[in-house]
Amino acid sequence: MAVFTTVTPQLAQPLLNALGLGPLQQLRGISAGIENTNYFVTTDQGEFVLTVFERLSAQQLPFYLELMRHLAQRGIPVPEPRADAQGRILHSLAGKPAAVVSKLRGSHQLAPNAYHCEQLGAMLARMHLAAQDFALHQPNLRALPWWEETVPVVLPHLDAAQAELIQAELAFQQQFAHQAALLPRGPIHADLFRDNAMFEDELGQPGRERLSGLFDFYFAGVDSWLFDMAVCINDWCIDLASGRLHEERAAALVAAYEGVRPLSGAEHRLLPGMLRGAALRFWVSRLWDFHLPREASLLTPHDPSHFERVLRQRVQQPWHALATTE
Repeated sequence: MAVFTTVTPQLAQPLLNALGLGPLQQLRGISAGIENTNYFVTTDQGEFVLTVFERLSAQQLPFYLELMRHLAQRGIPVPEPRADAQGRILHSLAGKPAAVVSKLRGSHQLAPNAYHCEQLGAMLARMHLAAQDFALHQPNLRALPWWEETVPVVLPHLDAAQAELIQAELAFQQQFAHQAALLPRGPIHADLFRDNAMFEDELGQPGRERLSGLFDFYFAGVDSWLFDMAVCINDWCIDLASGRLHEERAAALVAAYEGVRPLSGAEHRLLPGMLRGAALRFWVSRLWDFHLPREASLLTPHDPSHFERVLRQRVQQPWHALATTE
């Protein structure tokens, strides 16, 4: 969510008028993230987020925006796109696709404990079930075909040990994909890191904050639900310095998810391989962003070595949720 496109108050106000949001009071660029241009918008009607899409096309965007509207209408706490008088939620700004969505309440929980992971697991399962009847279809655009296309591009930037790891893991995932294709699937978030969720402190008790919303659905696509869980575990349930899995948090997340939607035997069996795939996905994308960056104000690419460590941990120490609970 860096700033690639500069949006001025004069540029934003006509769009806000079309959405019936009233006069602009404050416009502030958001520095986190690396895909789209985002601004916090304050009007006399509340707080919103304005997104100008830098990579996604106008043909791809209805899937993401309509999925958010679909989930919001089914009680999942996600940002709801604002529509104009004709009911359109995809707009244009500075010659690029744009959208305005409601701003979630709360703040990030960047040091989650088992209680936070329980809430996330249950909400993830609710989200998966709520999206089952979503009518639009779009594949996960950062799945295996993208890895196969991107690994050769980043390979020249790696040392020998890194090249050996990334090529070996890609070969493993190419074989693993045949089994993963048979798992339960549907629309997934695919990027649900701890900074894409919000929590509210309702009780004044540190560590007992309530999950108040999920956001940034612009990597969403149809894929296995287990992949979504693996992405979450690899961020919410690890030691950030080493990439080592925190088994208590991981077990809490899986158990809470299963309290809403029990995993199949195949999902339990394939979870270690899916954790490896989720680590590879973000190592590849961070390598790509780091070595082939785009110019943007406020842009700071993520360190790719983090997910290299996570992947090595998942390869060396496979984890089964059932082994924790049995």
